[in-house]
Amino acid sequence: MSQGPAPTGDPPAAAAPPAIGRRGLMLVLSSPSGAGKTTISRRLLDREPELRLSISVTTRPMRPGERDGVDYFFIDKAAFDRRVERHELLEHARVFDNHYGTPRRPVERTLAEGRDVLFDIDWQGTQQLRQAMRQDLVSVFVLPPSTGDLELRLRSRAQDSAQEVARRMAKAADEMSHWAEYDYIIVNRDIDDSVDRVRAILAAERMRRERQIGLPEFVAALRAGR
Repeated sequence: MSQGPAPTGDPPAAAAPPAIGRRGLMLVLSSPSGAGKTTISRRLLDREPELRLSISVTTRPMRPGERDGVDYFFIDKAAFDRRVERHELLEHARVFDNHYGTPRRPVERTLAEGRDVLFDIDWQGTQQLRQAMRQDLVSVFVLPPSTGDLELRLRSRAQDSAQEVARRMAKAADEMSHWAEYDYIIVNRDIDDSVDRVRAILAAERMRRERQIGLPEFVAALRAGR
């Protein structure tokens, strides 16, 4: 009579604990015009493969070098109003006589896929995002090192007329008054240092307990000896 292999004495291998997923987050960068948030945003997108830019819709004219569907979705006021009426925008605001808004569906889809969404919006839009999806929001306000530095940056961009620069400088004080509404504050003295600081914020926020999907089940499996 044949016999099977002799027992080894080793216990059967336990199943591995269930995997932990992650819900994405919404990273907001706000600042007065010219303080550096757009440059910081571009470098973040180059260095963070899990980060996607939220492309806003806007009624303002396209600037030289901009592309529809890449920088913004450029639409007219009637189309913008229809989106507002249908609740298709997570947030929307009027800035310098133009309208801006964030499409809802692409953001919700990206978060559910475990990727992060970057927003380059002002304080009005940030307030609306906080009301709509507070648990997913991480907000950073970027300040210039001085008012003189801010004005120099605006003039050196050569994108706006002298009148428009003066208008933006007048608006900057009001924009900066909302700094205390943000989770984090960065003074942009050096662009590389500022990018590193935002990346550190992003890394920490990704590890928040409430963003780790399946964590209770993982811990339960560890306690059960798996």
